[in-house]
Amino acid sequence: MTKSTSPTSKDIKAKAKSVSEDLSSSARETAQDAAGAVREEAARRADSAKSGVADEVLDIASALRKAADDMRDGSPQERTFGQIAGGLADVSDSIRGKDLGEMASELTTFAKRNPMLFLGGIALAGFAATRFATASARRDDDGAPSQSSSEIYAGRHTSGAPADFSPVTPNRAGGTS
Repeated sequence: MTKSTSPTSKDIKAKAKSVSEDLSSSARETAQDAAGAVREEAARRADSAKSGVADEVLDIASALRKAADDMRDGSPQERTFGQIAGGLADVSDSIRGKDLGEMASELTTFAKRNPMLFLGGIALAGFAATRFATASARRDDDGAPSQSSSEIYAGRHTSGAPADFSPVTPNRAGGTS
């Protein structure tokens, strides 16, 4: 008599279970690697954004220092601008020195202790961002400020040239002239 070499049902089930466990383990490792990569990328982007914000705050502080230097020594405006510039420079250093978790925790604590000041600061920041965006949108490609429609309508141009058009006014027949 010869022995049968075909696999038994138990062998097939054991092999399937082993393959299933290997696939499961491999999928789990792949998911963990992907999650780690996503965390690393998010942290990198957050650090980049944090650095950008710190640079912007430092630029504003520098502009305020320059404005303070241009003012009369000892004037209230000069002192105020200098104090604000110093405070903003400190904020910039603080932003660079902390991770996002610390900053979020401190912001939450500040908001809980001073809700009206927090809301006022948010409103002021929104106003400043809107003004900045509006001013940026008004710039031509070459960096020259664009003109408002009222300046163009009045015939005033930064180049000094007269307006190329005149206002459209209705005539008596109902058309325009």
